[in-house]
Amino acid sequence: MDRVKVNLPSTFSFSTEISIRISDINYGGHVGNDAFLALIHEARLQFLARLGYSELNIAGVGLIMSDVAIEYKRELVYGDRISISITADGFDKIGFDFFYLLEVINQDGSRSLAGKAKTGMVCFDYAKKKRASLPSEAMQRLKS
Repeated sequence: MDRVKVNLPSTFSFSTEISIRISDINYGGHVGNDAFLALIHEARLQFLARLGYSELNIAGVGLIMSDVAIEYKRELVYGDRISISITADGFDKIGFDFFYLLEVINQDGSRSLAGKAKTGMVCFDYAKKKRASLPSEAMQRLKS
């Protein structure tokens, strides 16, 4: 069976730390698929906020997720402290990709790979309910 492979860029432009909450844990005793996606969503919102943007307004247009790929590399459990690094790449006329590197921060400060992800983002005019062009200002700021 073929598996999803997420090829990450070599550098990331933003990183945040998040602790796994009890509400992130599913009946299997670890972070569920939905919570994993919510964790990368939180990191994305923090990254955009650092640039003065939100998913509803990056230089005048909104964003909508068109696809997602996730590679799970280890279980995440309640109390784990994770680092989520994020960067934007793969720009085209109407969108780009966000790439995510998730690592558990171990007690000794070392890190262990927890997962990799990519979300395809398309610029979207929510008022008109249609795709929009990626503003050049947004592309430049997202690249830095």
